[in-house]
Amino acid sequence: MSPAYAGDGQVDGKGGGTRTDQPPADSGTGSGSDSGADSGAGTIGAHIRINQKTTGSSTSTATTTSSNANWKPPVCWYEPMYSPDEYEDFIKSSYKGAQEPAASYAKKRADEDYHKGDKGLWWQVQFRNDNYTDACPVTPANWEIWIPPAQPKADPNQLTPEILSELAYNSTKLPKPPVVLSPSPDRLKVNLGTRVKFEGNFDRVWTTASINYKGVAMAATTVATPVALRVDAGTSDADPQTCTYDLVKGNDGYTVDSKDAACNVTYQRSSGTGTYPFKASITWKVTWTDSADPDGPARQPGLPDGLSTYEQNVTVKEIQAVNR
Repeated sequence: MSPAYAGDGQVDGKGGGTRTDQPPADSGTGSGSDSGADSGAGTIGAHIRINQKTTGSSTSTATTTSSNANWKPPVCWYEPMYSPDEYEDFIKSSYKGAQEPAASYAKKRADEDYHKGDKGLWWQVQFRNDNYTDACPVTPANWEIWIPPAQPKADPNQLTPEILSELAYNSTKLPKPPVVLSPSPDRLKVNLGTRVKFEGNFDRVWTTASINYKGVAMAATTVATPVALRVDAGTSDADPQTCTYDLVKGNDGYTVDSKDAACNVTYQRSSGTGTYPFKASITWKVTWTDSADPDGPARQPGLPDGLSTYEQNVTVKEIQAVNR
């Protein structure tokens, strides 16, 4: 079921459309103590700003994959939207001529006099996307809720720094591992160890989700730090099939070079006329702060580790004997 918003057939009978009745959003993304490059910005919901910073030179990115398959980002939440007078205008214009149950909803709000004369704001449910494939815990009977300054108990779906941290996590794009193989991917040899190293500098990534609207200001920043590289040969005909390397922090970011490592993939059989799907995955330790500062104190509950993956088809040949 899609939400009964203005322009929705459930409200005015005119079919779906884009909302034009929301007040303009304020820009409210805070600035942390970082010096990274601004690599992405956008919005979620009505007034939440997303801003991502990266350091290092890796440019190939992919949306974060959670290491916890059961982790899900928030489907919906309440955001501050209207003063009492604005809410009255919204209800009267958007629900004009509405049929049931929307008509009863508009009457209920009118009977409350839209809380005119009271201090506080109307908060409205917002959705992470427009698919509505996941159930939102907010019912159509409460698309908006009234929140006074001295709220006795917060609604469980009301926007908080924790929810912002989850939205930031879900919006983060992580660099793919800048992996270089030696020998090159099309020249690997049977029984010859495969050296793995990084090309370019590679460092942490942080994403801030923030809101600054009608006196409601809050932010959360997720910080993803690369901690390990795992490589998979793509075949059981390798010894070992997988190797894991700890990443080392250097002057120019995190690095790895498996030249002298105890674990190096060695292919034991040719790929013949085909290839093997070599894969390299970075594990990222993710923490979050309840501000726009990536170096602020880490908060709980924690977020799952993130993963970013590089895949490369490799060709493995037998070493040819040289006749003299």
